[in-house]
Amino acid sequence: MSQPAAHMQIGEVAERTDLSLRTIRYYGEVGLVVPSARSRGGFRLYTEADVGRLLLVKRMKLLEFSVEDMGELLSLLDRLAEGAEAEAEHAALLHRLAGFESVVEERRAALRRRLSVAEEFGGLLRDQRRPFETQPASEETERR
Repeated sequence: MSQPAAHMQIGEVAERTDLSLRTIRYYGEVGLVVPSARSRGGFRLYTEADVGRLLLVKRMKLLEFSVEDMGELLSLLDRLAEGAEAEAEHAALLHRLAGFESVVEERRAALRRRLSVAEEFGGLLRDQRRPFETQPASEETERR
């Protein structure tokens, strides 16, 4: 006999995911991560699977996926996990998943380019600062 899923209140979920309570509620309102249950007092209750889904949404958000794209991808992943699709439908789902993978790779490449620019810019700033660090202190600076 399997154990029922342990439930967590939203505060614990917020700590575990490093998401605000408002963000978690919003994701529920738009249907991305709906609480698995509610307590008798009406508190939202979440499972480990819900936490995993929130972490997935958090990653998608960092890669600037829209709420609509997040919903589409989550639905796609749910349908693949259920595995009840006909072979042709399964192939179509995998094709759509490959499309999302391509988008992720494009965004990773863009982030790498931005990081490279930031590193180069930081180097330029260090180069501008160095000549002033090696000059002897002025008399005014020495008097302080």
